[in-house]
Parts: sequence; structure tokens; C-alpha cells
Amino acid sequence: GVVVEGTSTLNTSALTGESVPREITVDQDVISGCVNLTGLLKIRTTKEFGESTVSKILDLVENSSMKKSKSENFITKFARYYTPAVCYSALALAILPPVINLIMGNPAAWSTWIIRALTFLVISCPCALVISIPLSFFGGIGAASACGILVKGSNYLEALSETKYVVFDKTGTLTKGVFDVTGIYPGREFTEDELLEYAAYAESYSSHPISKSLKNAYGKELDASNVSDVEEISGHGVTAKVNGRQVAAGNAKLMKSLNLAYTENTGVGTVVHVAVDGKYAGYILISDVIKDGAKEAIACVKKCVMLTGDSKTVAEHVAGELKLDEVHSELLPADKVSCVEKLLQDKSEKEKLAFVGDGINDAPVLSRADIGVAMGALGSDAAIEAADVVLMDDNPAKIALAMRISRKCLRIVYENIVFALAVKAICLILGALGIANMWVAIFADVGVMVLAVLNAIRCLRIKNN
Repeated sequence: GVVVEGTSTLNTSALTGESVPREITVDQDVISGCVNLTGLLKIRTTKEFGESTVSKILDLVENSSMKKSKSENFITKFARYYTPAVCYSALALAILPPVINLIMGNPAAWSTWIIRALTFLVISCPCALVISIPLSFFGGIGAASACGILVKGSNYLEALSETKYVVFDKTGTLTKGVFDVTGIYPGREFTEDELLEYAAYAESYSSHPISKSLKNAYGKELDASNVSDVEEISGHGVTAKVNGRQVAAGNAKLMKSLNLAYTENTGVGTVVHVAVDGKYAGYILISDVIKDGAKEAIACVKKCVMLTGDSKTVAEHVAGELKLDEVHSELLPADKVSCVEKLLQDKSEKEKLAFVGDGINDAPVLSRADIGVAMGALGSDAAIEAADVVLMDDNPAKIALAMRISRKCLRIVYENIVFALAVKAICLILGALGIANMWVAIFADVGVMVLAVLNAIRCLRIKNN
């Protein structure tokens, strides 16, 4: 819609990934899904729900999910050929040798070959595979959930082991998505503590995220009686009297309106300039902070790409800090899907691509990627619904842990498959030749199953480090 009355600040991070709230005033466009932070707005709607941003995103999710292929279960494919083969082989073993001997004039006891055929059937029973393979995946999924990683199916756990490309959203995924004071730069006549104190008091009555970060950085209780004559200047900042001194805190526009020379910022982030009694006191840098586990998540894969709706400057700064292979900025939800489509075409068929995000705007990409990973604690419902894996504590380092769990689980699955098939193949040959008796057959069936199950239980033991 279009704003017809009022001014405010909108948090658009869930939709566009912009870490800095957007100032909005009369005659400016707003999109569905934004969060109003400060003022009261009257908006004239210009689109029906079916044409709204959120509706289009949900449509992208549905279309993207239709393109994702589901890998067939190994047991289903194996049983399609194995079961008829062993049944016909047992039947042939019971009938053909006595018939051939009878034709050649050497009558043989039918009971001997029937017992061999029954022994053959007992040996061939695929209990070890049918029980141990699903149990291995259940163990892997259980181990992951104990570590705060929810995997929505065994096929996704299997795909994690083959993941070579990881595409990250920025805000709320690699970065915390909240403002923190990352630098305090006082003028000649002021200290860092004084500069932060004046800024925190001047902004004490504001509910803006930048004001909250200043108050959090100050860390002390603010005495409201020390502040008076507060005036909020839309799009510029605030002015107030703090302990009898006139303080102005805001952006460069505010300093220009006060005819004050100010220091240009060289860092990446939002700058709050402060003036006290008509003198420039310095500036405070506020920016989004990289999450602690981000570097660990990036180190576990072949190639890392970042897609974000945030500005190019901020995106390139974060990419440089984390040493990412590729970065694309100022993207809309549909643009993210296009970028992922291209990456999916460029990679080999055996290599899997995972996308990690948390916002509404990430839902279509989470659905389209081979594996969608959502941040569960702070992520949007749309992102969690579209994802295949959910990290409940929003720690990106858990991606590396999920891959480690997946690889261990798959290793145990392959161990059970090879062990079960090798023992059965040997015992089947011995059973057909009459060397293996029913006791050997029972071991080949039940004994191998018990050993495979005990091996599968190892999936539950994962070191969370």
C-alpha cells in the first residue's frame, strides 16, 4: 500500500534482509510482512491479497517444492528384485535337482532338497536390512534432535552427507540480525564513556532499535529525571537536555542542520553522531554482528555463497570477514530462487546444495534447494514450514554437526548392508550345497540381524562439540 498519513520506522529484515530499519513517511510504498516499530501509519491498500508480497512468496514456495525430487528408499528398490529372486531360487532348489536325478535314473529323496530349499529361504530372509537400516536413520535423527537439530526425514539426513554447497542468507543466519555498538569514537574533549552516556540518555525515550542498542551498550540504569525537552526529529535523530546540557544525537543530516563539522565514518554500519552544547562530541558505530558459529559452518563445505537483500557494502563486509566464496546482495525473494536455480544447474548430480535462512523471504529458496535449513528459534513460521532441517538454537555451527551426524549414520548404514549381504551370500551358497544346516541359517537370519541392530545403535552416540 501507500502511506497517506504518519511517519514511522519499519523493520523489513524478514522480507528483504535489510538489517537497518527503514524510515517511512507520506506517499511512500510499503509491502506486506513489514513490522511497524515506532509511529502510527495510515495506509491505503493498492493490491489485493493474491497480489501481495507475502502471497507471491507462498506461491513461490509451492512451485519450488514441486521441483524437488525425492530419492527412492534403498530397501524398496532392493526388495523389488531380491524377494522374487530368492523365492524362485528356493523353489528351483526344491524341485529341479530331484527331477533331474529322476530323469537320469538316480532317484533322490525329495525331503533332502526341500530341507535345503527351506534352509535357503531362512538364510535369505532380509531381516538385518529391513530392521537395521531404518533403525540407523532413526538413531541419526534422534541424535540430531538431542543436539537441537530437527531433521524432517531420513532422506534429508542422507542428503546432508552429500552436501558440498551451502548457500546462506545473511541477516539472522550468519549475523545476529540485531544492532550492537561495535565502535565508539569520541572527539577531543570527550571520553568514550561520556559519549555513550550522552547518546544513551538522549535516546532514552525512543523505542527505535538503534536507541535500544545504545541503552544496552551503556548498561546502567537511566534516571529519567536527568532528561528533559526531548524532541524527535523524523529522519534526523533526537535532541534533549541531559543534566542541563543540550545534546543532539542522530545522523549526518542532523549535524548539517546544526551547522556542525563531523567526522566521516569509515566502518560499515549505522552511525550515530553526537553533539553537546553546540560542539561535536564524536560518533558511535552500530552494526549487525556476525554469529559465533558462522566460521565453523563455512569451514565444513566445498563452496559457500551468501544471498541477501541487504546493501552491497554491508554484504561485502560480512563476506570479507567470513571469507565466503561468493556473495550476491540487494536481492528480492524471486532473485534468490533464480540464483539457487543457477547453482543447482552448475553443480554435479551427486553433489547436494543446502540453503540456510530464517526469514519469510527465504521460504521459496528453502523449498527449492536440495536441503533447506531454517533457524528455528527466531525464524519465521513460513521458513520453518518450508525447511527440511531446523536448527532450534539458531547456531550456524550446528550445520557442521548435522553433516557429521549424517556421515556417521550413512557409514553405519553401509557397514550393515555390506555385512548382511556378504554373510547371506556365503551362507546361501553353503545352504544350496547342503553344507550349511538350519542352525547356520538361523545365525544368518537372526544372528546377523542382532549384530546389525547393535551396530545401528551406535548412531545415537554423537559427540556434540
